[in-house]
Amino acid sequence: MMKILLSNDDGVHAPGIRALYLALKEVAEVRVIAPDRNCSGASNSLTLHNPLRIRKLDNGFYSVNGTPTDCVHLGTNSPIAEDVDIVVSGINDSPNMGDDVLYSGTVAAAMEGRFMGLPSIAVSMGGRGHDYYETAAKVVADIVADMEKAPLRLDTVLNINVPYTTYDKLKGTKVTKLGRRHRADTMVHDRDPFGNEIFWYGPIGHHTSDEPQTDFAAINEGYVSITPLSLDMTAQRHTDTLTEWLDQKK
Repeated sequence: MMKILLSNDDGVHAPGIRALYLALKEVAEVRVIAPDRNCSGASNSLTLHNPLRIRKLDNGFYSVNGTPTDCVHLGTNSPIAEDVDIVVSGINDSPNMGDDVLYSGTVAAAMEGRFMGLPSIAVSMGGRGHDYYETAAKVVADIVADMEKAPLRLDTVLNINVPYTTYDKLKGTKVTKLGRRHRADTMVHDRDPFGNEIFWYGPIGHHTSDEPQTDFAAINEGYVSITPLSLDMTAQRHTDTLTEWLDQKK
C-alpha cells in the first residue's frame, strides 16, 4: 500500500487536513506532520534560528512549531523520517491559484516534497469556507489511487484547486496554467490600543487573466483545476532576449 506524508499550512488542528486524512487512509498509509498553528503565507520559509520541537497528539498526528516546509523536511530528511511514496499538502481553506502560489505555504509543503524527489500534490478549495472539504478530499484520494495503479512520471508538483461545491456537481477536471491577479489593495494603516503604528495587508487583488486554459477559468466553470508546477523558475522564453541585450552592450 502507498505511504503518504500529509501536511498543510492551516495548522495540525485545521478541519481540512482532518478531512483529507480520513479520505486518504482508505487508499494508503498516512502519516500527518503539520504546523502547530496557522502558517498561511509562509511560502518556502525555513526555521533556521530556533530549534524545532515535534509533539505527537492524541489522534496520532504530529505537531511542529515550524513552517510547512519544516514539517515536510522533518518527515522526509531527518532522524524521525520514514519512507514515503508521495507528499500531499492541504486541504487549504481558500484557493491557491495564479500568483497565490508564490506565497502559499500549502504549495510550499508540496514543493519541499518534490525537492526531496517525491511526487507531490497541493490541494486547495476553490472558494473560502469549510463546507465542502469532503469534495476535495475525494478528488485527491481518487487521484492518489490512480497514481498507485499507473504512476505519473512527472518532475513537477500537482497544484489542485477544487470548486466549492458537492462532489456530484463537479463538471470534470481540466489541466490548467496559472492565471494572474491584480496587485493587492494598499496596506491598511492603523494604531494598536497603545497608540503604536501598525499595518495590515489589504485584500488580495482580483484575477486579471481568466482565459479558458487558466486555473481561475476552470474553477469558475465548475471544473477541478490541476496545474503542474515546476521547481525550475527559469524564464526560458526570455533567455534569448536577455542574451541579445547583453551582446548589444559589448
